[in-house]
Amino acid sequence: MTVPSPLQQIDRTYVRHRGRNLSYFAGCDYFRLSSHPKVLKAAEIGLKKYGLNVAASRMTTGNHELYPVLEDCLARFFGAQTATLASNGYVPNLMVAQALAGQYSHALVDERAHGCLMDAAQLLDCPILKFKHGDFNHLAQLLGRLGKVKPIVLTDGMFSHNGSIAPIREYLRLLPPAGTLLLDDAHGAGVLGLRGRGTPEYAGVGTEQIIQTITLSKGFGVYGGAVLGPRALREAILSKSRLFVGNTPLPLPLANAAITAVNLLRTDLTLRRRLARNTREFKRRLQAGGFAVLDNPSPIVPVIPRTARESELLKKRLLAAGIHPPFIRYPGAPENGYFRVVISSEHTPAQLEALLKVMLSMAPA
Repeated sequence: MTVPSPLQQIDRTYVRHRGRNLSYFAGCDYFRLSSHPKVLKAAEIGLKKYGLNVAASRMTTGNHELYPVLEDCLARFFGAQTATLASNGYVPNLMVAQALAGQYSHALVDERAHGCLMDAAQLLDCPILKFKHGDFNHLAQLLGRLGKVKPIVLTDGMFSHNGSIAPIREYLRLLPPAGTLLLDDAHGAGVLGLRGRGTPEYAGVGTEQIIQTITLSKGFGVYGGAVLGPRALREAILSKSRLFVGNTPLPLPLANAAITAVNLLRTDLTLRRRLARNTREFKRRLQAGGFAVLDNPSPIVPVIPRTARESELLKKRLLAAGIHPPFIRYPGAPENGYFRVVISSEHTPAQLEALLKVMLSMAPA
């Protein structure tokens, strides 16, 4: 296994690859905030004003004034009591697991959950069971066999491999009052729901039994992560999570940029409207062309070739149309690889039309 060849992002929706500028329908920077002029300016100001790094844990001398400002912005954006920052998007679930280790009888994990949730389950210090992907009936069977327990259910909100959305309303109905849903909402945060609050808002459920974790590198286009939840959870993280206590926090220019990105996504409603419109129209056209496409607002659209020959043909047609082939191999996805198309709010009608033309030329017979 080797890493893919390098890509140079040269524009909000283009990359340079092997000497060519190509339309880019990959990555998960759904609003392209990583290249938004205001976000870039905030990073530049943060670098000049604050430097790179606090070089210490927040529990010692590294609790810079930017961190509580960003946490407050996130708590307000998501309507949470508290937000607790993490230095990247992989570790929030691990911080939660360290803080709550030993408090649950069983951990039940979606079989296609992200690796960070699988790792978090190992830290919870309880038996681990896997349930079929997105299958609340199988989860109900497992819980029924366990009897009176205090479970924690671990799942992604919007799954990165195919854009499916977990049926968390049904999961919550299955949970006993003492149970908890640990929801990795890396891809739903900023994208799903009327205000971009993620999978709980999209599902129309309260968050009393939910611990929602997010990354800042997807919908917000920056870096870092956070745990959203009640004050008691934050206190447990601060006192029991070695990852939080012993970790140098987010670089200061990125924290400053993240504040701007969160505020942009909160105030500029056109970003989510454009993403929703682009996604809806793209999926509608594919469905009309005979493709099986999930009927949800996820901007992730998998295209799975039937044969290796078909895969190579699609790559050639995409390149001929000036589009970078978004072919990947990813854990939990088809073993031989597939095309993961990711729509953004910033793709132009011409770019989307060019992609659709190629995709429809490969429509199922």
